[in-house]
Amino acid sequence: MHVVIFGKGFKSPRKMKLNWLSVSLFLVFVFLIIGSLSLFIGSWYSSKNTSNSLFDFFQSLSTNIETQRNKIDLVRQENEDTLDALSIYIAQINARIIRLDALGRRLIKMANIDDSEFNFDLDPAVGGPEELITSGISDVDFEIIKKINFLNEQLSRREIQLDVLEGYLMNQILSNRVFPQGRPVKSGWISSYFGKRTDPFTGKIANHTGVDFAGKSGTEIVAVADGVVTWSADRYGYGIMVELNHGNGYLTRYAHNLKNFVSIGEEVKKGQVIALMGKTGRATGPNLHFEVLHNGNQVNPLKFISK
Repeated sequence: MHVVIFGKGFKSPRKMKLNWLSVSLFLVFVFLIIGSLSLFIGSWYSSKNTSNSLFDFFQSLSTNIETQRNKIDLVRQENEDTLDALSIYIAQINARIIRLDALGRRLIKMANIDDSEFNFDLDPAVGGPEELITSGISDVDFEIIKKINFLNEQLSRREIQLDVLEGYLMNQILSNRVFPQGRPVKSGWISSYFGKRTDPFTGKIANHTGVDFAGKSGTEIVAVADGVVTWSADRYGYGIMVELNHGNGYLTRYAHNLKNFVSIGEEVKKGQVIALMGKTGRATGPNLHFEVLHNGNQVNPLKFISK
């Protein structure tokens, strides 16, 4: 093969003779150069794209991590706020228990009840098998819930104890209010007792159904217990009389009065002035004839007066 080369530096064209082996080697060399350049350019482009993808991936990962960290901080803050609120709530419950215990001990002393019957320093005895309830709560949450449940149980027990104690005291107070006891006059002295005595009008032995209190005319007469007026008028032998029904089968009568201050159906309280001492009816002078009846039978008023 002949190759002709033209150039400004040559005075005349030059000819070169090449064989097929030289041409083949030259073409192989050219192809190698072109392949190397293509491989280099492809590798460079690929590495550039890969670097951009990795950068985007790491940037997205950093954003997600920051988002998760913010969520964790928010949950942690909410848990701390919840724990603070629960701590305050537990303290309030504990303060209520202390106040209830103090009130219970004071009521026990007022009611003269044995301390062993209502001991507010000890938890009431309980029993029975229990099964542990498992759940997805943490140990800290479980301890808080356990503490709250324990305090609630204490409150419930104290409330039950106080309810029983309140019922006992109310019954005791009610019994004290409606049970006849005490003197029916603010001043005066016992001039005649219950039972057999010499009748002051006939001189014969007779049964005296009450106790007489002698005193000044106009001395105040008071109810010995809460009750309802069932009589307030003149009655044969009794003169002007007041009769009170106290319930539980008890009646009291106040006779020979100068004047009554109550009417039938009226409610009266213990210690309330209901009449003035006089000498109406079968009486030798100013006195109060006081009777106590239980289930329709006259009983000795003296045991009620002395209480």
